[in-house]
Amino acid sequence: MENPKFLFLGLIMIFIVSSTTKLVRCKTLESPQYTVVHSESDFEVRFYRDSAWMTAPTDEISFQKATRDGFHRLFQYIEGANLNYSGISMTVPVLTSIVPGAGPLHSSAYFVKFYLPTKFSAIPPLALPELNLRPDSWKSRCIAIRKFSGFARDSNIVKEAEKLALSLSKSPWANSTSKDSGYAYSIAQYNSPLRFIGRVNEVWVDVSEPDKDSCKSRLVAEF
Repeated sequence: MENPKFLFLGLIMIFIVSSTTKLVRCKTLESPQYTVVHSESDFEVRFYRDSAWMTAPTDEISFQKATRDGFHRLFQYIEGANLNYSGISMTVPVLTSIVPGAGPLHSSAYFVKFYLPTKFSAIPPLALPELNLRPDSWKSRCIAIRKFSGFARDSNIVKEAEKLALSLSKSPWANSTSKDSGYAYSIAQYNSPLRFIGRVNEVWVDVSEPDKDSCKSRLVAEF
């Protein structure tokens, strides 16, 4: 017969895990709106609507260090380090955009971006000057996406970007990578560093339509 003490502790743990799961499901974080316009087994193309971001430029050589430094400043901003003293809800994803260059990770600089909730998109609170942040308004655009799990690190982001490039080369979006954004690619991270299981990351690359029309004309599934 099982020890009643251990049985009781086990029931408590099940209750805690169950309650935590429900809380996580209920607390959905705001994210930029998009529509899927093309989907394959290893990538998809999304049409993103206009959105507003706050950007932290950083000249760190390491992707991981750049993301950590940029997000630290952005976190201060959303916690009230702005001229309005406004608290801003956490959103997803945290986006690290890589400027193409000759660096060890095919980069010359990084821009870490925080998606601003809709209520702040028109007039974002101004960041304190010492944080060195700047607002960034995005016009609607098409973005090719490749998902990958685990942690986004210096050791794997280039490989994931190369896999996306290979997939695009065999698709209707071959030779349609857009240079308008000025970024080689971006890494989107959706989870807290404290989460170790079921992590979701994405490689983002701006693409343009083969014809002159917007990719809105190719809608296949709406979210």
